[in-house]
Amino acid sequence: MSQPHTTADGAPDIREGMGVFERYLSIWVAVAIIAGVALGQFAPAVPDTLAQFEYEQVSIPVAILIWAMIFPMMVQIDFSSILGVRRQPKGLVITTTVNWLIKPFTMFAIAWFFLIILFEPFIPGGLAREYLAGAILLGAAPCTAMVFVWSHLTRGDAAYTLVQVSVNDVIMLFAFAPIVMLLLGLSEIIVPWETMALSVFLYIVIPLTAGYITRVTLIRRRGIEWFGNVLMKRLAPVTPIGLILTLVLLFSFQGEVILNNPLHIALIAVPLIVQTFLIFFIAYGWARAWRVPHNVAAPGAMIGASNFFELAVAAAIALFGVHSGAALATVVGVLVEVPLMLVLVKIANRTRHRFPAAVQQPAGSG
Repeated sequence: MSQPHTTADGAPDIREGMGVFERYLSIWVAVAIIAGVALGQFAPAVPDTLAQFEYEQVSIPVAILIWAMIFPMMVQIDFSSILGVRRQPKGLVITTTVNWLIKPFTMFAIAWFFLIILFEPFIPGGLAREYLAGAILLGAAPCTAMVFVWSHLTRGDAAYTLVQVSVNDVIMLFAFAPIVMLLLGLSEIIVPWETMALSVFLYIVIPLTAGYITRVTLIRRRGIEWFGNVLMKRLAPVTPIGLILTLVLLFSFQGEVILNNPLHIALIAVPLIVQTFLIFFIAYGWARAWRVPHNVAAPGAMIGASNFFELAVAAAIALFGVHSGAALATVVGVLVEVPLMLVLVKIANRTRHRFPAAVQQPAGSG
């Protein structure tokens, strides 16, 4: 395998660490917005027809596309890797504490301040609360897949990043719904528990279980090399295709809202940007204070700073509908995430010298 190109600070070049889709994600999202709005305006029969395929407030076409997005991520999760926590317990303490005891509540507070109070003259009250709901869903969903890209770009410990992601996925099974329901309640947004439970079952339990069974079965039958070098490469295009088609469909429903309130996209982005930087520096600063090696600290901070936006989009649609402000807010999260995370990657690489050197692990150690 050839050595990857590096930047001046010795970190992997972004072009080497990201595929075409990840590198230009914000551009793809912008194209999807334009295509979706155009579809809704010039061929309204398409979204109107697709909107009829619903069951218990769940859009069946959107559900299929979201499963396509999430399943390839869940197949990557190796729950046996959780045993690797003993290598750097401090790193996992920081990640889980920030992701589940800090991040959802700072997102709620920041989004409330901007969307409900500061931007009150620009956003009607009812719509502002829908945007707040979308921000809450983003805040309660720490990153699952893209963090492996950020880990690579900061020369992170790939094995330990997998540990952090796996533990967060397990916690998400039990913590996502209660936290979201609590914060929605504080926002005076009423959502039936049955609807929330259905959303968790559809978009966390089913893909996580299916991914685990698929991983274990295929590795047992075909081997880990075939799994990593053949299957994962075949699945790689599924997530981006599912995401783009979901966004086109979503914006075909959202066209009128966007055309009537284009400023709202920029206003929604403000609290999301503030939250991203705040959470990164909380986790990153804590790791430095605890003298956690940089190859554990940087990916850990990236997990909290970025979001499992696929889950947030799915939950917003299931809870509030494809036409909702909550769904729009989660998509704005997709739009701003990659540029922000690339800035944080540069910050992490330039401050590597402030952390202790990584402890080299023997080959095959867990």
